[in-house]
Amino acid sequence: MNAMPRPEPAPLSYFDPGDGRRIAYRLRPAKPQIKGPTLVFLPGYASDMDGTKASEIDVFAAVSGLAYLRLDYSGTGSSGGDFAEGTLDRWLDEVIAAIDQLVEGPVVVIGSSMGGWLALHAAQKRPERVKAIVGVAAAPDFTDWGFTAEQKAELQQSGKLEQPSPYGEEPQVTHRAFFESGAAMRLLHKPVMLDCAVRLVHGDADEDVPIGVAFKLLQDAHSGDVQLNIIKWGDHRLSKPHEIETIVRTIAVLAEKIQ
Repeated sequence: MNAMPRPEPAPLSYFDPGDGRRIAYRLRPAKPQIKGPTLVFLPGYASDMDGTKASEIDVFAAVSGLAYLRLDYSGTGSSGGDFAEGTLDRWLDEVIAAIDQLVEGPVVVIGSSMGGWLALHAAQKRPERVKAIVGVAAAPDFTDWGFTAEQKAELQQSGKLEQPSPYGEEPQVTHRAFFESGAAMRLLHKPVMLDCAVRLVHGDADEDVPIGVAFKLLQDAHSGDVQLNIIKWGDHRLSKPHEIETIVRTIAVLAEKIQ
């Protein structure tokens, strides 16, 4: 039996959040007969919108008929700009502009790693729009717990920190401006005030975002509908078939409840 062909991704498009930035995005429209939220995918730090998880969610959206928006932050992927100028608040502004300008109605924000941090802020800034969050190996406050004292000192002294990347030959670079913006936008260790459902999917073998971060977010998220799904032996990527299936099923159950 021949496998069903994968749907073509939505065309690459660009929008301006209001100051001349050229932000790349893909928007798959909903099928006319389908009522439901728009799915919004937010990549992780130095990642782009065409990774495995984002692409597999696109397949789900195409089959289910839901609208699906994904974007590249400025300085990453297909977007314009200099990565060195990227900060958490700058990228959050782009996320909020995308929600405001490109889609209508309720949204489910799916944030991978740093994207989960941005998703939490987006839900606080647009509580009337964001009806649910799915945090996939969510990494709120990673500028706080993700660096040693020596690394933080080097960032402040030299203006950037280069570390080996487990995902490629090029080093992962963190710039001081991003680090300082993260420090100013910490969420944990106090109630994270949310009006929406929160679903966290995390691997217990995640070496980049310790599972303790997920438990801390579970504790601090001030919402009456918060759940944590732990995947045994799951690493930070969570891109194995059964891990993708868990993420997609989580999204599907949430989307079915939102009109």
